[in-house]
Amino acid sequence: MKYLVAGLGNIGAEYENTRHNIGFKIADALAADLDAKFKVDRLASVCQAKYKSRTLVIIKPTTYMNLSGKAVKYWLEKEKIPIENLIVILDDIALPFGTLRLRPKGSDAGHNGLSHIIQTLGTNQFARLRFGVGNDFRRGYQVEYVLGAWPKEEEKELPFKINTAIEVVKSFTTLGLARTMNSYNKKPG
Repeated sequence: MKYLVAGLGNIGAEYENTRHNIGFKIADALAADLDAKFKVDRLASVCQAKYKSRTLVIIKPTTYMNLSGKAVKYWLEKEKIPIENLIVILDDIALPFGTLRLRPKGSDAGHNGLSHIIQTLGTNQFARLRFGVGNDFRRGYQVEYVLGAWPKEEEKELPFKINTAIEVVKSFTTLGLARTMNSYNKKPG
């Protein structure tokens, strides 16, 4: 069985440690955990890893966030991965910091990367793992907030939250969506 794990973010050093790049951070950590190395390929940095007889194709789109759908569609088709084996990892300002929510479908909730994926695939029926980044910003400052660096106290917590996100992705590929949602969709503790 093959899965596509798409971590969303923006390429470039200036975006590296921003809230909007948590998808890239989780993809990097998952690849490191599974001893896989990224290489730049068509529309994305890509690696393949094995986990419990599953093949995980992990991508970080190089299209910039707002055109993420191009990379997701290309790699789904190239690797012949069914859409039910896709999981997209992204930041979410509607969730408190570190809260993880796995969903089987839904709207883009104002997230441009997710919006482009839905538009490009022509469906919103795919798994997405939302990583809460909070919404501690003044009205009109959302862009600065999501493209801003993590505060020190959150930065210290990130490795633990990222490890949990890795567990969610692994569980999705082995136990399936419903069981993984039951196990992990709870309030941060």
